[in-house]
Amino acid sequence: MRIAMLGLGSMNGAILKGLLASGVSAQDVVATTRSAASACARAEELGIEVVAEESVESERTANQQAAASADLVMLGVKPHQITDLCTEIADALEPDAVVVSVAAAVTVDMLQQALPQGQPVIRSMPNTPLSVGRGVVGLAAGEHTSAQQLHRVRDLLSACGAVHVVEETQIDALTGVSGSGPAYVFFLAEHLAAAGAERGLPPELAADLAAQTIQGAGDMLVSALNQGAGDAASLRQAVTSPNGTTERGIAALTEGGLPQAVHAAVSASAARAAEISRDLAGE
Repeated sequence: MRIAMLGLGSMNGAILKGLLASGVSAQDVVATTRSAASACARAEELGIEVVAEESVESERTANQQAAASADLVMLGVKPHQITDLCTEIADALEPDAVVVSVAAAVTVDMLQQALPQGQPVIRSMPNTPLSVGRGVVGLAAGEHTSAQQLHRVRDLLSACGAVHVVEETQIDALTGVSGSGPAYVFFLAEHLAAAGAERGLPPELAADLAAQTIQGAGDMLVSALNQGAGDAASLRQAVTSPNGTTERGIAALTEGGLPQAVHAAVSASAARAAEISRDLAGE
């Protein structure tokens, strides 16, 4: 499968690193950037072909050149730039090339309207842990995307994370949980480390303790879910002895409003995604 990564921002960059680490050949990937300096640096870093827009001398743009040879085209620009990018590459696409947007809030309908009639499209919501093979991706297929095409994309991305095919109506909620979720976890780690430093731990040690604890707990939870051996609530209960240190800490988190804050964070993220969709649609 020939893959074109149009734009190498944080999300496309994370996906690309995960794909290469999973064994995808660098020779099967072409990417685009705006500047020649960036293209040179990313090509050296990743070992792939990178075409810079400012270096193109042909009639076709860098994005058009990359898309023309691709079976899979990953759109990795800002949400407000996606439909313009679709229009730019429309004439260069092969009819059966699958176009995947990784931008939040860009709907399947927006993609389909900006691309040739019948072009297979997929709306995705990935997260950045894909870069280390531990990401989560939600996929919602357009009406012209076959089951085989959807499965090929799912299988490809599964090499660097967990992939879930969902209804498009579920994408905003997925954004609130897993799309924005890594930032919530980093925020927790940041404050766990700060609290440890306040209690006398060296800052570097406190930061490492927080990071390793979150990683270990996450691995335990994923393992338990995969084996049908429990969920987050049961694992929490198993390590919370009556009148012990953990019970006291959980009580403080509850009294401090953590459950309500988490629900509010997911709702706010999902609502913002829906708001951006309406803005992009001109509603």
